Amino acid sequence: MHARHCALPSGLTTVSREFTVAGGRFAPGHLGELTQVLPFDLIDAVLEETLTVQRRLRDLPSRVGVYFVLAMCLFPEVGYRLVWQKLTAALAGAGLETVWPTAKALRDLRRRVGTVPMRRLFDILAGPLARPKTRGVRFGPFRTVSFDGCSSIKVPESDRNVDRFGPQSRGGYPMVELMTLVETGTRALIGAVFGPTSVGETDYARRLLHHLRPDMLVLWDKGFDANAFLANVADTGAQFLGRLRTNRRTPVLARLGDGSYLSVLGTVPVRIVEAKITVTCKDGTSFTGSYRLATTLTDARRYPASALVTLYHQRWEHETAYFALRHTLWQGRVLRSGDPVGVEQEMWAMLTLYQALRTVMVEAAESRPGTDPDRCGFTIALHTARDLVLQAEGITGRGTPGVIGRRILAALLPPRRPRVSTRKVKSPISRYHDRKDDGRPDTSRTVTGLAIAILAPEPELPATSHDDRHTRPDDRRRQRVLDILDTEPNRNWHPRDLARHLDDVTLGTMRRQLDRWASQGLIHKAGPATYTSQNDPLPPAQIR
Repeated sequence: MHARHCALPSGLTTVSREFTVAGGRFAPGHLGELTQVLPFDLIDAVLEETLTVQRRLRDLPSRVGVYFVLAMCLFPEVGYRLVWQKLTAALAGAGLETVWPTAKALRDLRRRVGTVPMRRLFDILAGPLARPKTRGVRFGPFRTVSFDGCSSIKVPESDRNVDRFGPQSRGGYPMVELMTLVETGTRALIGAVFGPTSVGETDYARRLLHHLRPDMLVLWDKGFDANAFLANVADTGAQFLGRLRTNRRTPVLARLGDGSYLSVLGTVPVRIVEAKITVTCKDGTSFTGSYRLATTLTDARRYPASALVTLYHQRWEHETAYFALRHTLWQGRVLRSGDPVGVEQEMWAMLTLYQALRTVMVEAAESRPGTDPDRCGFTIALHTARDLVLQAEGITGRGTPGVIGRRILAALLPPRRPRVSTRKVKSPISRYHDRKDDGRPDTSRTVTGLAIAILAPEPELPATSHDDRHTRPDDRRRQRVLDILDTEPNRNWHPRDLARHLDDVTLGTMRRQLDRWASQGLIHKAGPATYTSQNDPLPPAQIR
């Protein structure tokens, strides 16, 4: 932007500026400075490739329609006509030919553009954004990425949406399940799929496996703990580090010097790391948690167990990406579209816009060597981009960083500080609303101490010595649990620890049976969810 200041006698200043936009009917087709990421020639090429170019020169050409759909996601709080006014605000009085379409004309423009160009735009922009030397994006030679799903995107409750995405869910709206593969260091989208929430997370994640490369290390939570999925990931050549379910049994094949051990999950050789984490908060309170991680990084000397436990925390960057997408960009609103085709177009446009913003943010961080992309504020980038749409500024390239980048660098966030999150919500429609007290603090607190203790695998327990071929399965399991408790009479056993030693029981079943046996006096309940052997058990005749 070129500005000229003219001093007036009254002390006021007149500012005039120059801006560059497309000519004629194409003038409203821009996205401010983000147009440099989504330039005219790219949009025209995508329209040509997808056969969606207008057949005649209309007052609302297809290129303008693409930018309008993207602007809808940039301004989700206003209707079609107000979005159009924002795109044309700087053009008034500039001598450019503009039209003032009705809401119906803009709806028809959306339908004419369709879904395919928006999805193609996302495919072009999606991918890792960090360079090899960008700070905070690698673990050794591997680029860290993660899988995670989001099932809280609401769509209008129309008959067509219900038929496609399922009936009302939490909050009274049908929900869309979004699955993404994210570069954790930059929170950039590498790939994305979405659809009904009735489809499982691993089924969606399999559709993104072609994005994995041998130089990637994939992180995930225990929702992805399935033998078939682990084998699918291993077949891509990528490494993984994921959390295991509490009732997963992992045989000890070889013990390693750092406390981890070699095992196998299905057909995949892995290394298991079990850790107890003690967090001390600024106010002196503390609590503990545990991780049981499986990884294909089997070299304990090169990848120590404590380093892997620390690395796993990077998976939470995916949650930060979803917060920016759902709440900062989309402001937690219900999508606009009352039909599945419109929902798909809107979703691809929102993902494209998110990736464009991340692209500008990473370029800004890389323009100042040593800057971690974590310190770039998404809110600053978003609102600056909105301002520049109103001003029609930065549409053509003028170097990096631009206005968005400079504002980000001028207000970098402080380096990431350790904090503990409550993982508790007040929303009555959340699946975490009824979550029981897990010992975490009621509010997020600053962490002053973090201790990681690697737990060695427990010794193999001896088999029961009595002949139980004619014993009922429930009684046989009870005797096995008693034998386990007797190996360490003074230990407080958690149901999870006992379930791991049995082949045929889930954690929920183990809890119920332990409570029943404790009420019968066969074992002793030492505290909440902890049990010990009973010194004076009831005689067998009293046990039912």
